[in-house]
This record gives sequence, structure tokens and C-alpha cells, in this order.
Amino acid sequence: MSEHGLLVSAPGKVILHGEHAVVHGKAALAVALGLRTFLRLRPGGGERLRIHLPGVGPPSVEQLDVLKEFAGIAADASAPDSLAVLAFLYMCLAISAKYGDVPSVDIAVWSELPTGAGLGSSAAYTVCLAAALLHACRAISCPLKDGEATARWPEEEMTLINSWAFQGERVIHGNPSGVDNAVGTWGMVPTLRILLTNTKVPRSTKVLVAGVKEKILKFPAIMNPVLDSIDAISQECQSVLEAMPTNPSPEYYPILEELFDINQHHLNVIGVGHPSLDRLCRVTASHGLHSKLTGAGGGGCGITLLPPGQCSLLTLHEAVRVQSPPLAALSCPPADSLAALAFLLADATPLAVEAAKRDLCACGFECWETDIGAPGVTLHSSSSLKAEVLHALSES
Repeated sequence: MSEHGLLVSAPGKVILHGEHAVVHGKAALAVALGLRTFLRLRPGGGERLRIHLPGVGPPSVEQLDVLKEFAGIAADASAPDSLAVLAFLYMCLAISAKYGDVPSVDIAVWSELPTGAGLGSSAAYTVCLAAALLHACRAISCPLKDGEATARWPEEEMTLINSWAFQGERVIHGNPSGVDNAVGTWGMVPTLRILLTNTKVPRSTKVLVAGVKEKILKFPAIMNPVLDSIDAISQECQSVLEAMPTNPSPEYYPILEELFDINQHHLNVIGVGHPSLDRLCRVTASHGLHSKLTGAGGGGCGITLLPPGQCSLLTLHEAVRVQSPPLAALSCPPADSLAALAFLLADATPLAVEAAKRDLCACGFECWETDIGAPGVTLHSSSSLKAEVLHALSES
């Protein structure tokens, strides 16, 4: 363990396609998000366990009693003030009971993920916590070798981490699907660049799910084909992602963009849209970008696909035809005309993204430019982490 202790991270998640349809037996495509939760574990002093959570106070005696009872140790019950603390206490007690006492440790957690936005922040937290506590009990190895920046656990140990993270998710959510912690554990390989936007409009997943069910019961002949179409979109998107090389080719993006547009219309049809999400889609469309809601809808977050900063040859030829003044005004020979224009247009997409971000922020939304297809739970050397992350963990 380094001077900084054990450093672990896990990604959040977004749903590309399949929101709500998955509740009715259809496919959903959940992918790892480039925004991560980070955890630092280091030896503590004395006989105490300490955990530092942003905005969450220390566990109370009543919370500890509840968890002791939950783990089979008699104690008077009392409602917890914090689900994050409750999950920590449960996982610590349960893992200790199975693998031996967790030694005195000091745990700090810091996250790039907003909470309550449907981005898998709780699962990223429980995945990190499971990995750290299992390591502290020596139930899993430490795969990071001297001189390595990052490392990941072998498959059987990842399975163990995932199973304990799911138990933590059960404490927090009651009856989770297991998708979020699986994405946080294993991640996803294909990488796409997205703009993630939080409309900051609160919503109730339970109410939205009930509303979709009511529509299906009321108009089954209309709604069931919509769900079938959403299912087909998920399958088609998965096929495209599997076909994409490591460095995505621009030719795939028009297909992905069309799937975004079609699915967003479907989600409005089933009743989970919101004026804030419509505004998000209009703003990004005005800059030539394609967006859809992600998660429960009714507000919450939306994702915008960011294609590579390239243009097709057809677009370049069209630009040559209509540009004014003509390319001859540029000091380059005719054979280099398209290359010169390609160079000039290469920044078009970044400029459009920056303009879209400004307009979205002007709407009162919050934006992050990030990746999907991030690695799952990862062990880090301190040199592999940004100074911002190390500083946040040291300040916790």
C-alpha cells in the first residue's frame, strides 16, 4: 500500500437505450460513464473505523444498533439518517463476519458524480467500498505491482466485489436490478464522447414507472409496439457499438444519432418526457448535435452524442462548392484544397460543443463533457490520479 493508502475508483453509468422498456421485459443498454467515484483506504489509529463522506456526518449509535441487528447482532432498531453510512456499516459488519474483522482503517470518498441524478452514484460508491473492505480483510488480492499506474482484479475477485456491491445497493435501494453495480464493476470497452447534462429538475422514478404502466394498460395496441421499437433500438445500438473499432469511425455516428432521435420521440410518447428535456434537445439540435434523456426521465439528465471533429468527404466537397470567397483565395494549390478546408473545419465540432454548453448553462443546467465506455473498478497508484482527486481525498 502506498503512502496515500489503497486508491480505488469505479465509474457511474448512463442508459443509452431501453429506459422504462426494460421494466416490461425489453432490452436496455447501460454503459459505464467517464465520471467516477474515488475511495482512499489507509490504516487507522487505535481500534476505530473512520469514513469520510461528502456532506454526510458520522454514524450514530442508533445506526450502529440497526446494522448490528441486521447482521444478526441483537440491538434496538432505529431509522438511519444516511443511506450511505448505513451501507458502509452493513457491508463492514457483514464482510467482517464472513472473512474476519476489518482492521482499523480510515476511508475517504470523493465523487465526480452528482447524487440522485440516475447516474449510478450509489453503485459506484458500493463497488469501491466492497473492493476496499474485501482487500482490508485479505479476501481479495492487491494486483497493483510496483511501477504500474493502474490494475484490475482477476475475474473471480471481480465477481466477489460485484456480489458485495449488490448487497450494499440493496441496503440503499431495497430492490435494485443489479445493473448499476455490474457496470461499476466491469465497465464497458467501446468509448464514445458525450455531453452529460443535468436539468436539475427533480422527479420520482416510481411515479414515472407507474405512469408508463398505466398507459400500456389503457392503450396496449398502441404502446406495446412502441416498447418493441425501443427494444429494437437497443439491439441495433449494441450491434453498432460492437462493430466499432477502438478509434470510432465517423461513419457510425449518423446511425447512432438517428437512434438517439427516434428513441427520444418514443420516450415522449410513453409519457416520460419533460419541458426541460425538450429544451435540452432543442438547444443541442441548434448546434447540430443529437440528444435524448437518460434514466427515468421527467427531468433529471440527458445525454448528447459528440461525434469526432471530422467531416465526411461529401460535406467537404459541398463546402468547397458553396464557400465564399473561393478556396483559390487561400494560398494553397488546388490539390490541397480539401485538406486545407478539412483543417479549417476540424474545430467546427469543438466550437459547436462549447457553444451548446454555454447555451445549456444559460438555461440553468449543469454540463459535463465526458466519455462512456470507461473501465470498471480500478486500483490506482497515486501517480495515476489527477492532483484534484488526491487533494479532495486528503481534504475529506
